[in-house]
Amino acid sequence: MDDPKFLAAYAEAAGATPRAPVRDGTIAEAVIRYRASDDFTRGLKASTRSRRQTTLDDIRSRYGSGPIAQLRLKHIQKDLDRFAGHAANNRLRVWRGLCAWAKSAYDLSTDPSDGLTRKKVAKSDGHVPWEAGDVEKFRARWPIGTAERLAFELIFWTGARVSDAVRMGEGNVDRDGWLSFRQEKTGGEVAVPFDRELPDFAEDMASDLALLRQAVDSRPERHMTFLTTRDGHARSQKAVSQWFAEKARAAGVKGKTAHGLRKARAIALVEAEATHHQVGAWTGHESLKEIERYAKKFNRRRVLTRSKQERESSNSARKVPNQAEK
Repeated sequence: MDDPKFLAAYAEAAGATPRAPVRDGTIAEAVIRYRASDDFTRGLKASTRSRRQTTLDDIRSRYGSGPIAQLRLKHIQKDLDRFAGHAANNRLRVWRGLCAWAKSAYDLSTDPSDGLTRKKVAKSDGHVPWEAGDVEKFRARWPIGTAERLAFELIFWTGARVSDAVRMGEGNVDRDGWLSFRQEKTGGEVAVPFDRELPDFAEDMASDLALLRQAVDSRPERHMTFLTTRDGHARSQKAVSQWFAEKARAAGVKGKTAHGLRKARAIALVEAEATHHQVGAWTGHESLKEIERYAKKFNRRRVLTRSKQERESSNSARKVPNQAEK
């Protein structure tokens, strides 16, 4: 079923505009076969496949007529030189996947991507965590009852990635009051308190949960997922990320993303003196390294805290106002 002739015939029968005929042994044929292979369909997560398909289509469009057997490192390097930083490194991942599969599928003597190196990129903290002022601005601009506010409270409370938040709904709340889900990225299970007593370290965050409950209860309609379009359709990960960033800017919160809310929750848990494992259980971090970085920064602040009251406070550094709305 991965034969190029079959795929072309199938596309024509489905009403799709057929591309130019694909010749055997070309890069175009290799792309088609790779996308139908177990390496691609089973070896990669759905979100990864979705991101890489666009790049594979571009590779096929640009270099499809070239023989796969004559593909060399210099050709791939020339393609990568058109990009900088993370974009180049992301494209390199796609080339490596394609070439590793093609080496076996076409019995190539070497992997054409062997020897290619990632481009150096400036170190950064990535998505910037939201500050208390950012939270205030967003809540002031988008009141309870709006889709924007529901998305904010859901992601802020759970600390979930957007890819997981878009799949959450009432069906994720079990009989014990846990909001549980399986992470799309890692496959790991996460359970966050939703309709149950909070652990001691999270007691001061109760009003954040109250705001989420208000936002959920204020939905004009009930659907399978919490985050839906005006027509009631589930929102996609990419669409929500872009949509949320736009709504944040409209609230005067610039340079902050939905993923920054995930970081803000992790930091709040650290400052509430949750253990690293408790933070990881809440946010779904499988590696504790990132949590340790948050803790290290917080401990530096605590060392420099002057008053006894501040030293005894678990949230002195970045206390997020969370007065429940009435």
